[in-house]
Amino acid sequence: MVTSPVLSHSTTELLSSLSNGDLTSRRLVESCLEQIHLQNPTLNAFVSVDEGYALELADQIDTRRAAGEPLGLLAGLPLGIKDNMCRTGKPTTCGSRMLANYRPPYDAHVVERIKAEDGIIVGTTNMDEFAMGSSTETSIYGPSRNPANPDHSAGGSSGGSAVAVASGMVPLTLGSDTGGSIRQPAAFCGCVGLKPTYGRVSRFGLVAFASSLDQIGPFARDAAGASLVLQAIAGHDTRDSTSLQRDIPAYSENFRASIQGMRIGIVDEHFGKGLNSDVANSVTSTIDALQELGATVHRVTLPHAKYSVATYYLIAPSEASSNLARYDGIHYGHRSEQYDDLVDVYCRSRGEGFGPEVKRRIMLGTYALSAGYYDAYYLKALRVRRRIREDYDQAFDNVDVIAGPVSPTPAFPIGDKANDPLAMYLNDIYTISANLSGIPGISVPTGVSPSGLPLAIQFQAPLFDELRLLQLAAAVESLR
Repeated sequence: MVTSPVLSHSTTELLSSLSNGDLTSRRLVESCLEQIHLQNPTLNAFVSVDEGYALELADQIDTRRAAGEPLGLLAGLPLGIKDNMCRTGKPTTCGSRMLANYRPPYDAHVVERIKAEDGIIVGTTNMDEFAMGSSTETSIYGPSRNPANPDHSAGGSSGGSAVAVASGMVPLTLGSDTGGSIRQPAAFCGCVGLKPTYGRVSRFGLVAFASSLDQIGPFARDAAGASLVLQAIAGHDTRDSTSLQRDIPAYSENFRASIQGMRIGIVDEHFGKGLNSDVANSVTSTIDALQELGATVHRVTLPHAKYSVATYYLIAPSEASSNLARYDGIHYGHRSEQYDDLVDVYCRSRGEGFGPEVKRRIMLGTYALSAGYYDAYYLKALRVRRRIREDYDQAFDNVDVIAGPVSPTPAFPIGDKANDPLAMYLNDIYTISANLSGIPGISVPTGVSPSGLPLAIQFQAPLFDELRLLQLAAAVESLR
C-alpha cells in the first residue's frame, strides 16, 4: 500500500509544504483519492466522493498560489464532511433510505466557510442513520470499520469522519456531536475530535437530530488541524437562532501555549464500576504526565451525572420525534410506491424509510411528549438537565478543565452491542453530559491498548473555552 502523506506529515507540515511549493494541492488531493480507492472498500469511511470537483478546485488553488494571491486558512487542504451537512446538488442522505435521493438546494454554513477558507471537500462520510447510534452500524451503507482492527467498531455516529482521518484518507473532516458522536469515534480510531460550545458553530444546513444538543466540530490528526478547522467554521450566523455572537479567539495561533498552573479536575465517579482497566490506566497516567508539565490536579464532584443517560434518552428522542415528523412521504423524503390512502402513505413511507433504531427513538420521544406523560418524563428531564449544568458551573469555579475517559472501553467488536440498545446507550455515559450542558469537550489520543486498539482522554471546559482544550491536546501530543 502506498503510504499516505497525511499519515507521515502533521497539519502544520502539510501547510508548509503547500506554501513553499514542495507539494501542490492537486498532488495532495490525488494522494488522498488514492488512499480512498485503496482503503475505503474495507473501511467504508466515505459514502460519496467528488473527484472531479476536488481536482478542479485544487488546480484553481494552485494557480492562485503560483500567482501570489492570498489564500484562506485551509489553503488547499482536502476535507471530508459528515453525510448530514448540506451541499448544493450533492447527496446528503444522513445514512438513511428516507433521504437516499435528496440533493439539497443550498450549502450548509460550515460548507460555505470551508469554501471561503479554500478547503477542498472531497466527499461525504458514513454515519449512523440520522446520527442515531454509537457504532455506525445503523447506516444504510453498512458500518465503518476501525483502521486499527477492521473487525472492531469505528464508533458513531460520526464513525466515517473519524476513520477517514485516522486512516490517512484525508487530513481533516467534520462531524456532528449530539451525545458524543465526535469524541467517541475519535477515541475509538485514534484521532483528535472536538465538540465546540453549543452555538459556537452554526447548525444552518445540518440535518437536525436533537436541536438543543447538536453541534458541528472537527476531526484532525493533531491539535493544529482541529484548531485550524474550528477557526474556519466558528462564528455567528443570522440563519441559526442559536448561533452565538461571541468573539472568536485565534485558535490556530495560540493553541501551543503552556499549561503551567492549569487546574485539572478529576471526578471520582468516572473511575468506578464498568470502566475498562486499560482506559483507566491510560487516563490516569496521562494526567500524571500533565502534572509534570505544570498542571495541578483537584477532586471535583458532579452529583447529577449519574442521571445523564436517562435524561439524554428522554430529551434527545423527544426532539428527534418532533424534527423527524416532517419526513412523511409528502413533504420530504422517501415515499412508498404502494398505498391505499393518505394515512397509509404516511405509515408505509415512514415504515420503509426509517431503520429500527430511528423508529425506536421516535417512539420513545413521541411517548415522552404525549398527553399525560409530558410532565412525568420530558419536563422532569429538563429539570435534571438544569441540575447537571449547575454541577458543571460549580465545578468550574474550582478548576479550569475536567479530565476523564471518553468511553468505558476501547473499540468493541462490530455486532457486539447491535442487539442490546441499552448497552449501546451506556457507551456514551461519559460524553452526553457535555451536550446536556452545552460545554465544549475534546477527545485526544493517548496511545494503544495491549491489543492494539486506540486509547484516549477527554477534557471538558467551561462555555466558550475551546482554546484551553486545544492547548491541552497539544500538551498531550508533546508527551507522545
